[in-house]
Amino acid sequence: MNLSILIRLLIVTVILLIIDLYAYQAVRTAFRESAWARWVYWGISVGVLFFIAYGFFSFSRQDGPGGMFQLLAGTVILFLIPKLILLAIMLGEDVWRLLSGTMRKVVYGSETEFIVDRRKFISQTALVLAAIPFAGILHGIWKGKYNYNVIRKTLGFKDLPPEFDGLTITQISDIHSGSFDNAEKISYGIDLINAQQSDLILFTGDLVNNKADEMDPWIDHFARLEAPMGKFSILGNHDYGDYINWRSSEAKEENMQKLYRTHEKLGFKLLRNEHVKLQKENNSINIVGVENWGDHFVKHGDLDKATHGVGEQDFNILMSHDPSHFDSVVKKFNKWMHLTLSGHTHGMQFGIEIPGLIKWSPVKYRYPKWAGLYEDLGRYLYVNRGFGFLAFPGRVGIWPEITVLTLKRKV
Repeated sequence: MNLSILIRLLIVTVILLIIDLYAYQAVRTAFRESAWARWVYWGISVGVLFFIAYGFFSFSRQDGPGGMFQLLAGTVILFLIPKLILLAIMLGEDVWRLLSGTMRKVVYGSETEFIVDRRKFISQTALVLAAIPFAGILHGIWKGKYNYNVIRKTLGFKDLPPEFDGLTITQISDIHSGSFDNAEKISYGIDLINAQQSDLILFTGDLVNNKADEMDPWIDHFARLEAPMGKFSILGNHDYGDYINWRSSEAKEENMQKLYRTHEKLGFKLLRNEHVKLQKENNSINIVGVENWGDHFVKHGDLDKATHGVGEQDFNILMSHDPSHFDSVVKKFNKWMHLTLSGHTHGMQFGIEIPGLIKWSPVKYRYPKWAGLYEDLGRYLYVNRGFGFLAFPGRVGIWPEITVLTLKRKV
């Protein structure tokens, strides 16, 4: 391990210790007479620090963000966010103590103590407030990551061929099979998808975290998916294996070939910058699929190639993993993409959604179109929140999604 990595690890450790020391003030003040609370706090905190160091040194770039990495990420987030809340409240109280002490001393000439003691009530309140995200994150790790949410939308199009009026599409995205740890929950999710009885199933990328092997234990589960008009898929940025180290370029290529075969085993037609025509009587629609194209990510997607032979008046449904493709290319493209289906963002697996009231996640500051339905320049984009999870082994407020879209012909 080189010196720069050791220095970064030391800096992170120092920052975490500073946060711990400040957060500890709330525990010390709220439990002045209880030594056991202080011992419990430091026992857990030191244990977490040792676990972070162990995870850091044992992480291998050949494995990627699964197993130990997920456990480490979950542990850090579970304990760090509540401590940041404690830090913010304790720091706010210290600012108030400093200002009030200065006011008493300078303005009023008070002879009392310059800085008064911390108030027990403030520390107790801080601990209660910190317990809320702790409980939410714990629930997200324990239950939320498999809390599948079926979201239904009906979209109207004036130029939808009449034969396809009422067409139903189930979209799933971001399976990330390398993160799964509960076969019973996955089987339930598959049953829930099939229960929608949609005409089409469209999967919009990221079958694995890094390696095709990750899907091996789950092939039989996902091969059970059924759709009378077909199952189609595309690649996401994680499917290329770019985020781990390979022993050779040949090994990486062999992995890609296995991934292609895995889509076949699942019964999905993988669209790699190509389209298929779905025929009903005398009319048809196109399912267009591009490889990944994203801002700050790989740009293997080629919409020109994928739409070669598509007519100017055709009705087109585009699958493109990264929603940034829509704003950068798709909505200005010379051939009309009536509906684009994307994923990629996961809704950051963290946020607040109350239908009709609030829809927020930190990922909105990176992706303006990050979850749900959008319309721009007469074209629709739907961003699926993802079926699986990555890195952080949970979901808080942004639940795994199964999307059901019904296409209707406007008269």
